[in-house]
Amino acid sequence: MQYRKLGNSGLIVSAFSLGTMQFGKKMNMGGLDQKGTNEMVRFALDRGINFIDTADVYSLGESETLLGNALKGTRQEIVLATKVRLPMSGNFNRCGSTRVNIMRGVESSLERLQTDYIDLYQVHGWDSTTPLEETVRTLDDLVRQGKVRHIGLSNYLAWQAAVALGIQERDHIEKFVTAQMYYSLVGRELEFDWLSYAQHAGLGILVWSPLAGGFLSGKYDRNNPPPKGSRFADAGRFVPFDVERGYGVLDALKETAQRLGAGPAQVALAWLLTRPAVSSVIIAARTIETLGANIKAADLKLGEEDLKLLDRASHPGTPYPKWMVLQLDQAEDPRPKILDPGRFMEGGSWKDLRGTAWKG
Repeated sequence: MQYRKLGNSGLIVSAFSLGTMQFGKKMNMGGLDQKGTNEMVRFALDRGINFIDTADVYSLGESETLLGNALKGTRQEIVLATKVRLPMSGNFNRCGSTRVNIMRGVESSLERLQTDYIDLYQVHGWDSTTPLEETVRTLDDLVRQGKVRHIGLSNYLAWQAAVALGIQERDHIEKFVTAQMYYSLVGRELEFDWLSYAQHAGLGILVWSPLAGGFLSGKYDRNNPPPKGSRFADAGRFVPFDVERGYGVLDALKETAQRLGAGPAQVALAWLLTRPAVSSVIIAARTIETLGANIKAADLKLGEEDLKLLDRASHPGTPYPKWMVLQLDQAEDPRPKILDPGRFMEGGSWKDLRGTAWKG
């Protein structure tokens, strides 16, 4: 197992963290009971995972309850993360990033998890109804009270995160150290803005759905569509993506996997570990066998040609204004090549696109 810093904090976490949406039976995501949860948690810890991520909304608290039972005797040895923000009942004051809901949410999570502190407490998404100052000051209160060690955000736009960190820095209160975001070979939009901002701000990316809801496992492809009655066929894609381009990514994954003697899912996970600002990749599985195979991706080394093949198949193009920023800063300005040559190694420089032939 590889280990990394948890964003801009002193905590050390495993490069793969255990996701827990499959714990409990209220989300149709795996339905593991207490016995299954205990076995999966023990299996993960025995293989070097020291970071577990859950949320209050997962099976409406059942995931936290099962996890709390499974962690008896080992809670102090792991880094535990949970989230707050999404509705927990029909009462509209039991949702959002309000002071009332966060304070109630943390107490409920502590009780279900059978612990007196949470290592990483995350806001599950942007709340356009609640003043941002109310949210970040409440989170700061939780850290000062000792109920929370570090705080993180999830599913924010880059400008929203920048505003939040600006308020935290201005007011000298606890700052977000992580951003839990969707990222995969068929979902690389995070690279447009977010990754460079995360690097600038010192935020660690925690990747959710690294296999795009299981698509990148290679179980289904052009010639083998999801059969009627399967979760893929009935529920649709867990995350949106261009299916045709996705099939091209699968072709590249399978070619790389065959060359390395690995599985497509392992290659997809190993690729994420090469990306900048990634602190940990959250992996979840319904079975011990699948989890074990995914964990082995931490030992898989992708070569330069492997990375180029995957990039060609998956790169969605560079939107404006990023292409203009790179054009001006790297293609036309000579200083970065002298002052920061590392950015231009291994094809990392932005080529001058002026005069590029039109392909209609």
